[in-house]
Amino acid sequence: MNVHKTSKYQANGLDSDVETYNDDYCAEEDNEDDCPNPADTNLMLKIIRKGLVESQLDLEVQLQDPDSPLHSVKSFERLHLKPEILKGIYAMGFNAPSKIQETALPILLADPPQNLIAQSQSGTGKTAAFVITMVSRVDTTLKYPQVICLSPTYELAVQIGEATAKLGQFLPNININLAVRGENISSHAQLSEHIIIGTPAKLVDWCLKFRIFDLTRIKVFVLDEADIMIGTQGHHDQCIRIRKQLSRKCQMLLFSATYEQELMDFAQYIVPSPNIIRLRREEETLDNIKQYYVRCSSPEDKYKAIEIIYGSIVIGQAIIFCHSRKMAVWLAGKMMLDGHAVALLTGELTVEQRLIALDRFRVGIEKVLITTNVLSRGIDVEQVTIVVNFDLPINAKGTADCDTYLHRIGRTGRFGKQVIAINLIHSNKTMQLCREIEKHFKKPIKEINADNVEDTEKLDSQSSSI
Repeated sequence: MNVHKTSKYQANGLDSDVETYNDDYCAEEDNEDDCPNPADTNLMLKIIRKGLVESQLDLEVQLQDPDSPLHSVKSFERLHLKPEILKGIYAMGFNAPSKIQETALPILLADPPQNLIAQSQSGTGKTAAFVITMVSRVDTTLKYPQVICLSPTYELAVQIGEATAKLGQFLPNININLAVRGENISSHAQLSEHIIIGTPAKLVDWCLKFRIFDLTRIKVFVLDEADIMIGTQGHHDQCIRIRKQLSRKCQMLLFSATYEQELMDFAQYIVPSPNIIRLRREEETLDNIKQYYVRCSSPEDKYKAIEIIYGSIVIGQAIIFCHSRKMAVWLAGKMMLDGHAVALLTGELTVEQRLIALDRFRVGIEKVLITTNVLSRGIDVEQVTIVVNFDLPINAKGTADCDTYLHRIGRTGRFGKQVIAINLIHSNKTMQLCREIEKHFKKPIKEINADNVEDTEKLDSQSSSI
């Protein structure tokens, strides 16, 4: 199986200058990447979070297509997949379908094809579900693109491409092309790869500007992180332009961890007769994540709390989220000066620098990753046992951003693994944000005192069992 990709990963160095930061809360003018491009927001957590406990999740199925053959499966064998695809699934370490896969795959693989809008947290198996569908729908005797998958960022597109190549590694003649920044193709070329995975802007250039493949021949159209793709103006317009060129028979699949109602309404507008799988609102946080808050008085006091926690409990690896780039740089500098192995990931870094920082964190060269919301979606690091919200996420209205909070704390561990989320509270405003989050998810966020030996011992006993 071939994956066509010519982009190189290179590092240009990382500026580790530290600026003192004494504001009571991150000022709006400092939020260069704290209110980042929402697509960048997807990057951080998608690299940290592949494992969420979802065995107890309650998926609400809304069938709008009366012809849908909905049922669930408890084994991949019951899906009647090609032996080569089954072999690829097992080679990736999947032994049985996850909850979302049990419910979605019978719809995804049905004949005739069914459209689907699916919501479930990152790490519950959404990517594998649509990748299995993509490789299953390809006819390798036809030498032209038959599947396109759109992702909001370069990094996520590469990650999906790698997953697709791995799952399809035993299929003899299936080929993939990545339509991402840095991939340059002659305007006179005609693509022969079966699956095209990329970002909206590059796909618009390839299929509408240069017309190097025919959208009317596409069998499957996938939108990953659909809430971002639909909700971001530029991506929204590009996706619509591509959607208009697809045939009526094209199978349309939208996947995301969260959907606001207005986005769900729009998704249903562009996807004909969709089957809809949604996570019940009360299930949108995971029981395996123990949530706590620590009262602090200032950024310095927050740092002191982190030092106490870090020194008192057994930690595999930790992710710390800050509201602003300036705060992230300040905190990273403080921890480095105290001898901690720290990786810093913020929005001003190049794609190559981000990938290198994440790779170093994955292999354990750095034990702590400090970041802004640029990494609040979709990162896979099994050893992460603790997520710290140095600053709680807020939306444009100044209220708690519960979706981002869910993405942040859900980026840890493997299926069924117990993890800890700690929120640092330094004012009445941030206490109010914490209560909003607690009320939204109907899950307790308990107070701990970092100076109290009994409290830190309780955390230590929980972290030791992770």
